[in-house]
Amino acid sequence: MLHTLMHSPAHSDLETLLLMAGAGDDLLLLQDGVLAALAGSRALMRLSESEATLWVLDEDVQARGLAGQISTSVQSIDYNGFVTLTIRHQQQIVW
Repeated sequence: MLHTLMHSPAHSDLETLLLMAGAGDDLLLLQDGVLAALAGSRALMRLSESEATLWVLDEDVQARGLAGQISTSVQSIDYNGFVTLTIRHQQQIVW
């Protein structure tokens, strides 16, 4: 399953997301959700506990001027990578 976190982690139900995301799932941070990928953030520590693969949309990171602040533990993808994730997963949940 593809999980997309589009809202700031401060305004998202990360606990439920963590309960639902599991092995074989992908979690893409986009729009204000990229804030969850900030190095050293509490949200990133929580999301790193998940077995889902964590991704961040590079275009949204760049648009927010956060390029130097994103953790190196999060894989960056572009829109083509986003499309690849949507093709890989027939089901998607938006958070």
